[in-house]
Parts: sequence; structure tokens; C-alpha cells
Amino acid sequence: MRKVLLATFLGSAAALAVGTASANDELNKMSQNPKDWVMPTGDYANNRYSKLNQINAQNVGKLQVAWTFSTGVLRGHEGGPLIIGNMMYVHTPFPNKVYAIDLSNENKIVWKYEPKQDPNVIPVMCCDTVNRGLAFGDGKIFLHQADTTLVALDAKTGQVAWTAKNGDPSKGETGTSAPMVVKDKVLIGISGGEFGVQAHMSAYDIKTGKLAWRGYSEGPDDQILVNDSTTALGKPIGKDSSLKTWQGDQWKIGGGATWGWISYDPELNLIYYGSGNPSTWNPKQRPGDNKWSMTIWARNPDTGAAKWVYQMTPHDEWDYDGVNEMILSDQSINGQARKLLTHFDRNGLGYTLDRATGELLVAEKYDPKVNWTSGVDMDKNSPTYGRPKVLDAASTDKAGEDHNVKGICPAALGTKDEQPAAYSPDTQLFYVPTNHVCMDYEPFKVSYTAGQPYVGATLSMYPPQGDTNMGNFIAWDGKTGKIVWSNKEQFSVWSGALATAGGVVFYGTLEGYLKAVDAKTGKELYKFKTPSGIIGNVTTYENGGKQYVAVLSGVGGWAGIGLAAGLTDPTAGLGAVGGYAALSNYTALGGTLTVFSLPN
Repeated sequence: MRKVLLATFLGSAAALAVGTASANDELNKMSQNPKDWVMPTGDYANNRYSKLNQINAQNVGKLQVAWTFSTGVLRGHEGGPLIIGNMMYVHTPFPNKVYAIDLSNENKIVWKYEPKQDPNVIPVMCCDTVNRGLAFGDGKIFLHQADTTLVALDAKTGQVAWTAKNGDPSKGETGTSAPMVVKDKVLIGISGGEFGVQAHMSAYDIKTGKLAWRGYSEGPDDQILVNDSTTALGKPIGKDSSLKTWQGDQWKIGGGATWGWISYDPELNLIYYGSGNPSTWNPKQRPGDNKWSMTIWARNPDTGAAKWVYQMTPHDEWDYDGVNEMILSDQSINGQARKLLTHFDRNGLGYTLDRATGELLVAEKYDPKVNWTSGVDMDKNSPTYGRPKVLDAASTDKAGEDHNVKGICPAALGTKDEQPAAYSPDTQLFYVPTNHVCMDYEPFKVSYTAGQPYVGATLSMYPPQGDTNMGNFIAWDGKTGKIVWSNKEQFSVWSGALATAGGVVFYGTLEGYLKAVDAKTGKELYKFKTPSGIIGNVTTYENGGKQYVAVLSGVGGWAGIGLAAGLTDPTAGLGAVGGYAALSNYTALGGTLTVFSLPN
């Protein structure tokens, strides 16, 4: 069973005519227009905040379905649509269809793109056949297909402008993440940490699709694109910083996948993203810190050169991928104005850093049940400054191979997975969809074969002792590292959040509810049951003078893999099948975009 564990699991004319030279400035300007949603993250800061306020805390309870659209595809629907002028662009899981819909003409399908992909890529897709969305720039729509083909489509016609191959599925490399356009580059990461890939962030020329640079997560300095000025917590990382933390050539199959979201600060000219778990999941087989997996990266988008790095979980023993989004905000801490980066890691810690320097300011648990660590060493004079203090009772490394360590919180899917949080500058709070799940974790020896699962652990998942809820939706103060309010959910909240100037925060549930809550208090103001479980990200836009809220429903992803792939063995899906078995009592497979508005 162990050998097959993962194989069975796992608008406007002016806007469309933007030239490359001004693409970055124009795209940034477009993202400031709340009527549109031009980036997968909403804006470069990844705030997922809208200035639209036609729908507000007083009237959101009157929302009703305005229209729906069937994607024609089942499995997990992550991400959300782009809205550019009168055009909406909708994507699907494998086979990664793209629809262009004219919002001004009875939602007519203007064009459809349906790639022909080898279905053999499906068994090497960890955690369902998801895709997290599209990007726009230079008059093109960009899609990262499951087979790692990066495709540039003419936004008006859907014709293929160029393609680039970003990886090799025969080695376990797949495409699940959303691209991000920065200046004249299209940035994209890679999936495959459970197959022992050497993961990377890559930049392609927006005009031609030619590879401009590629920065790996681990390996020699010239491959990870670091130099003498690259720092970690204010100190130079030094020569061979990655190689010194791996045994032999293990770094070549070291993982550190980069399938999360990308943010960008135009003033600092830095992109930010996270790298995932080291391979294998058996920590005994890879002694050392395994740098730079589990790391926040700040890179120059023009060259790929890393300015600073921060590794959150050295020598990961639990699959606490560090890929979750980096949310950029400008706030004051202790009376000092700061350019901040906030990150809710899979490991259960909410981090706040200075995004210019990488200085660590806050690191606190955003679920009180997190028990693998007692916290992060915040003493700048300590030799372990910035490192989490691992508790022996939760250490799968100390317990050793073939020993089942029980009651570790959070589970491998983390206190939060890729489902992105939102930030409201009005409340200065972050709104975080979370998992409230613990696990038993048994590592075992595994050998590497290209294209085969390289996991080396058996898991089971369940709610924390004494609790029945598997999720919470919380409001978080990133300046102090405190939970402001928390709403329980029966299952993990696997949907991305949306905050608005109307004082409302939206999110979806695995049972399929779109919910609206008061941004200040968390009080539920509205809910509607969509046709399937929601793991998509809530989006809002304005068309014809009216505000709409849109969300994809289609249960799947890691939490919903049992339903999505028809799995029944409780330990399949890396333990998720058993943990979320009851989900089938509340929802079924689907693939629908549901759009809401206030009554006329």
C-alpha cells in the first residue's frame, strides 16, 4: 500500500494592447481599478482586498445568485477568474480548459482553449488535478498546464502566441500554480516535492517565452542565484549555504517545490514566494537543515538574484511546506512605519517580517493547538535566533523510522495550506482560512526512482483532542501575533478569502457554502449552498455599474481528494481520505462558477 500511496493520490481594448515596456506600470495601474480583477492574487501585494462597497455589511444578507456557469470539468476547482473590462477568463482543473466570457453580451463564450495533454500526468499530480489560475499581461492570458507547459494565449482570440516547457512530468514535475506577470517577465514555479524534484522559480520573456532566469530552491550558489550580499536574518548566508546542509548529492532530489502564490513590491523591485518541503518525508534520510527548502525568498525579478531568505522550518519532519502566500502591507509597529510581509505557514506559525531587509518581527501560533514547537527563538543574540524550538514528543526524526508519532498538531496539510488569506487596510486585520487538524506520522525508508512517489511516511488525520471541528476562519493582528476572533467550521476552510471596503469578508466551505461575515466581529451575515464544495478563491468585480461576487465550486484538493479521486482507504491521500470521510455526506463532485449580486 505504501508504494502506491501517492500514485493513487496525489477587457478593454486599451488594456489588451499594452506594450511590454509599460506592461508592469500598466498592470499595476489596472490592479488599482476595483472594477476589475486582473491578477490571480488581486494585486501585487496579495491583499485580496477590494475597494468596492456597493455590497456591504448592511445589505449583504440580500445577496442572490445572478448567474452560473458550468466548467464541464469535475475534480478540485482552486483559484478564481480574471475580470478585465467586459471580459472574464475562467480556468479549470485538468485538462486545464480556459473560457473567455463576454460579460456585456449575456455572458457569451467568446473563445475556449482546451489543450491536449497526456493523461499520464494525472498520477504524478500530488493532491488532485487542481490549477490555481491565470495571469494577464501584454495582451495575453497565461496558463501553466498540468504537464508544465506555460502557454500564452491572445486575450482577444484565444490563439496560442507561444509556449514554453517548464518541467518534465516523467520526473514528477507538474504544473498547478498560477503565473504572475512582473515587468517583461512571466514568473512561474513548479510542483513535485513528493517526487524528489529539484524545484525552482523561473522567469520567461513575456514576448517570446524564452527562459530569462531560473532560481532553484537548493543546490550550488550559481543555481540558487545567491551572492555575497544575500542575507538571512540580517547576516550574509555565505558560500555553499545550501550544499553544506545536505548529505552528499541529496540536494539534487531535494524538493523545495514552488507551487504557491507570488507577490511583488514595485518600489523595492522584489518578488516574494515560498519553497516547500524537502524530499523525502522521512527526515532520517536527509540529515541537516536542508536549505533552502521551507524558505521565504525575496528575489530581484529582473535577474532572479536573491536579496534575502528566511527558512521557517529547518530540517522539516512533518511536510510543513512553506509555499503559502506572502501578504504585503504598510503598517506601524511600536510607532515605527514598516514595509511588512505577513505569512501564515503550514507549520502553524504566523510570521511578520520587514520585507525590505528580511528582519523577523513576529512569529506566533495562529492555532492554539499547534504542539510540535513551543515557539520561535526571538533573541537576536542567540545562536538559534529565528529557529523554531522543536518539542521531542512531536519529533519524527528523534522517534526514528517505522515509529508512529501520534498527536502531532498541525497535520501535514498545515494550519493553512495554499488557500490564501486576505488583508483589509480598513481594519488592519488578516482574514485567514485554517485547518484545525492533527496527525499520526510514521516515517519509513524509501528509495528514489525518477517519476515515482518519494514520500516515505504513512499518515492519519483527525481533529485535535476534545474538538470536533476541523477548521476555523480567523481574524489575525499581524503586528502583535494575536487572534482577534475565530469562527469554527466543521471541515477545513480550503477557500481563499476576500475582504472588501464594505466591511464584509467572504470565504467558502468544503461543504459548499459561500459565507459573508462582518470584518470587525466575524458575525455571519450571509450564506448560500453552491453545487459543490468550495476550494476556490472568492473574487469581486463591477460590471454595468453593479458589484458582483464570484466563486468556483468543485470539491477536491488535498482535503477533498477522497471525493475527487474516489478513494476509500483511510490512509490514502496521505491520510486525508480518512480524516475527511464525512465530507461525502454534505457535497458531491462539481465544476461551477456561481456569481452573486444584490437584487435590482
